[in-house]
Amino acid sequence: MYCEKHFKCPGNSSVASCSVKVGLIALAVTVVLCAVPSHAQSGSSDQSSSQSQSQPSKSQQDQMPAAAGGPAGDSGPIAVPKKGDSEEAPPLPKPKATDNPEYSLHVDVPVVTVDAHVLQKDGRPLSLPVDVAKEHFKIWEDGVPQKIQSVTISKAPITAVLLVEFASTNYNFMYDALNASYAFASNLQPQDWVAVVEFDMKTHILVDFTQDKQAIFGALNQLRVPGFAETNIFDALFDTLDRIDRVPGRKELVVVASGRDTFSKLTLDKTLKKIKATPNVTIYTICTGEAFLERVDAMSGGNPNTSAAMMDYIQAKNQMGAFARMTGGRSYAPRMMGELPDIFREVAQAIRDQYTITYKPTNTKQDGTYRKLKVELVGPDDKPLVVKDEKNKDIKYTIVARDGYTAKHEVE
Repeated sequence: MYCEKHFKCPGNSSVASCSVKVGLIALAVTVVLCAVPSHAQSGSSDQSSSQSQSQPSKSQQDQMPAAAGGPAGDSGPIAVPKKGDSEEAPPLPKPKATDNPEYSLHVDVPVVTVDAHVLQKDGRPLSLPVDVAKEHFKIWEDGVPQKIQSVTISKAPITAVLLVEFASTNYNFMYDALNASYAFASNLQPQDWVAVVEFDMKTHILVDFTQDKQAIFGALNQLRVPGFAETNIFDALFDTLDRIDRVPGRKELVVVASGRDTFSKLTLDKTLKKIKATPNVTIYTICTGEAFLERVDAMSGGNPNTSAAMMDYIQAKNQMGAFARMTGGRSYAPRMMGELPDIFREVAQAIRDQYTITYKPTNTKQDGTYRKLKVELVGPDDKPLVVKDEKNKDIKYTIVARDGYTAKHEVE
């Protein structure tokens, strides 16, 4: 900001002040006249005269206005205006206005959703009234009891991926895998969405999500001659979980395979971490070749060499069971083809008739850690709930739910 100064002449000037002004004017005229050199003088006298005239006398120097300022030299004061002592410092520069909007950070504790199945000994679901279920369900997260917000019974359609092993390892396993896949497709309802993926060395999408059973049957009919002997189930699981993680809502992954891994780039540990980190996915596994393995074991007569050769398939079956348990699903190992329709009917019923439990965790940290879960039905005394049938006999049941979940991270 600049300030303009205005100077004004006083209105009552005295006679003395006017005479002083006249004297100053006369003095200035005299100085000017004295500075003009005389042409009548000689060269030497002209030089000395001009030097004396060019230098003002002491009295003239005293009469120089102080406003000229600056140091005085042989030729008079240097005309450099000096700064006044009372001059104010320049104002500080104003901060530049930024176009960046202001943000406020607000962290909400996410609601955790847990799907639980209450199954009887024969695999049939145990139906409880919703109000009773909310009263008796109890959830622990890392050993800390949680306050349940809601319990609902889900009857939603199925959104599933059928992952089928198709490799030239053994005809019995491939034959069982195809039969199991046909049985699964036969039990679908018109409102269900299913995609079919087969794998050997790599995964291949045969048909994307569809509600057309004929399209599913047509995709399975393409599996005629396997091209490779490798069964890379770790890579296939990782890739399929990565794909369905982008699909919103609840999803089911039905894996029909022997469970053996022969050439995967990924390890079992990385596959298990991927399963833990993928939410809203329940895995059901159908282990193929169980009848063939039992027949080989019976024919070997307890031969240790044969038993050692079959250890890979036993370990594979245990891995398939671990995939299912971690996500709240179930693992099956049918011995006969006649078991397949009942198995998939049970799977479909378990998917449709499930309890959806929600709660806000007491641990509000969003650090991306894995939280262990435990779901139980308890009575008023915090002991396991006793359920009786119409004959007043105890009903044995099991609760199937996820082992845990991965908390969100702050950067997500």
